[in-house]
Amino acid sequence: MNTLIRRTILSPLTTFFRTEQVTGYLLMISVALAMLMVNTPLASVYHHFTHFNLGVTLADKSFVRDVHWWVNDGLMALFFLLIGLEIKREIVTGELSSFQKSFLPIAAALGGMMAPALIYYLVNAGLPTVSGWGIPIATDIAFALGILSLLGKKIPLSLKVFLAALAIVDDLGAILVIAVFYTDHILFHYVVYATTTFFIMLLMNRLKVLNFLFYFPFGILLWYFTYKSGIHATIAGVLMAFTIPLIRDDKRSPLEKLEHALHQPIGYIVMPLFAFVNTGIAFSAGMAGGIYSSAGLGIILGLLIGKPLGILTFSWIAVRTGIASLPAKVSWRQVTGVGFLGGIGFTMSIFIALLSFSSLENQEIAKISILAASILSGLTGFFILKRQKAGEETGEETGS
Repeated sequence: MNTLIRRTILSPLTTFFRTEQVTGYLLMISVALAMLMVNTPLASVYHHFTHFNLGVTLADKSFVRDVHWWVNDGLMALFFLLIGLEIKREIVTGELSSFQKSFLPIAAALGGMMAPALIYYLVNAGLPTVSGWGIPIATDIAFALGILSLLGKKIPLSLKVFLAALAIVDDLGAILVIAVFYTDHILFHYVVYATTTFFIMLLMNRLKVLNFLFYFPFGILLWYFTYKSGIHATIAGVLMAFTIPLIRDDKRSPLEKLEHALHQPIGYIVMPLFAFVNTGIAFSAGMAGGIYSSAGLGIILGLLIGKPLGILTFSWIAVRTGIASLPAKVSWRQVTGVGFLGGIGFTMSIFIALLSFSSLENQEIAKISILAASILSGLTGFFILKRQKAGEETGEETGS
């Protein structure tokens, strides 16, 4: 029995957290490399790479886009597919599978989305930049878990699971925000094509088509129809994820196989590549002033103050009312630290920033503000968790 538990529960969790830790390091390297290249004579090499055209041409039809587009609209669909698989697994068999298990991370995630959005809105009310209210709602799970892993045995597994579940709910919220609020023009006949493709994939699920490779041709069609409809193409990744079968037994189901197959390529290639092509920020004399603009302040205050405030407040209310309880060996100091780690927006925040602003200037302000807020949030969370009392390290001071 113990061997089965280790193989089916602890081993996948260990692999997951190890991948997120490495991904966190790779993201840091990608950001540093991009910013170094753009601010040195290598800038032309960087821009040549990101604007290099790739695509296919058949007869008189062609579909050619630059590397920047393929990463943001193409490869990121795989990132969203992985998020969708994680969400489905957590809902069916994991930390979100029952009311008792799911309420605390759901409450924390809701607080962690509402408070930053409200702060940003209040700072930018009446201004064109108010459209960026969705930027500070997101948490970068790879960066957050990467920093958490630096603390080693000081951190109980239950806290890592809480942060992962919180970030997954957070990602679901961000996906819904993108689908509903950041879609401008919809071509409904392509929506019909995408919907039909989605229902065909659901039917395949019901007919017990278990080889996930059969779903990929339809997934590509779903991505194309979604893109042509005007809805952001990455949403197709999430929709596809919910059609992949998940079987509850001791054998690895198609969903778990696909999730396992995607985790390292997404973590080691797609996310670092996204960071590299989107954080090539050329520093200028007036750039620091952008942080003090309404958009910059909204993002920084939302991530640095709103995230921990929302996560801690909603968690405290959920526990205080008796609807939920803190995970085993987790203290309120640790929840506070996790709240600040939730302020590491990065990947999803930059993604939403690109959708929020058409102005390159506002996009650059958003990127530098996200980086600043993520660094400050990460350092604050790290030192809060590092400076624990001995009793808290062993879980003696837990909330109730």
